[in-house]
Amino acid sequence: MLRYILGRIAQAVGVLWAVFTATFVVLYLLPSNPVALLLAAGDMQADDLSPEQLAALEAQYGLDKPVYVQYLDQLWHLVRLDFGDSISKHVPVSQLLDERLGSTIALGATAILFTLVGGLSVAYLAAWVQWRPAKILLARLPAIGVSFPPFFVGLLLIQVFAFSLGWLPATGTDGWRSLILPAVMMSAPTAAMLAQVLTRSLNDTLGEPYITTARAKGLSRNAVQARHALRNAALPALTLLGLLLGATVTEAVVAETVFTREGVGRLAQEAVLAQDVHVVQAIVLIAATVFVAINLVVDLIYPLLDPRVTHTQRVS
Repeated sequence: MLRYILGRIAQAVGVLWAVFTATFVVLYLLPSNPVALLLAAGDMQADDLSPEQLAALEAQYGLDKPVYVQYLDQLWHLVRLDFGDSISKHVPVSQLLDERLGSTIALGATAILFTLVGGLSVAYLAAWVQWRPAKILLARLPAIGVSFPPFFVGLLLIQVFAFSLGWLPATGTDGWRSLILPAVMMSAPTAAMLAQVLTRSLNDTLGEPYITTARAKGLSRNAVQARHALRNAALPALTLLGLLLGATVTEAVVAETVFTREGVGRLAQEAVLAQDVHVVQAIVLIAATVFVAINLVVDLIYPLLDPRVTHTQRVS
């Protein structure tokens, strides 16, 4: 078990290093210069400054160093959680993240809660309900949820619940009520995909011989499904859930843009438009860290549900 855990942690560290390296290479190859962007933000041109002033600005951002030195410097600063200064906003990137991260965490946590409740409920009911019309409806519901683009779902929610009914705010970051609509938008496709996989897995598991044996022993259908079938059926859904939850930060970009929320997602959109490479790099690394951390937790939960995983690791 310890070998399995250490192996997964080493893989997670390797993924983060690869993401940092790929991000650095892509941003370095962009046809832009932080100094030129800084001057453009202040309505200035490079010709307005003397060569000494341009050299001083390049030295300030480390652009006068060789590429490999810039790479090592940024890697060292990353290890110390120092992302540098924002080129467009002229403040430390960590300050921008501190101001926006709490809002995105609240939104992401709410969306994850909606995903779990919605996906598990639909899948469980689809396997438990016996009335054929309801069973067909529940089985088709996930496909409907996946078919609509998230931004369309967001605009529809705003039209119905904000403009027509007036129940919830259409924009803003104030209070728990402003979380509901963007969280529903983010969770709709993920809950649908989770329900789709879990429904199929539950139906397959309920046809296994040990389920027939459990029923023959007198256990109720609800007890068999909840205590025996759901645990084994959750294995494929758990893998998918890790991928879906890991994409929360990227989904927040769309949700916070549609609902005009002040969060990391909208900060990413602003940074991309301004080509603020330090902010973009920091957000990409945060998204990768969230993705890797969630999938690491999923990998560590897997052996608790299926001890054969660690046995396979030992054999291989």
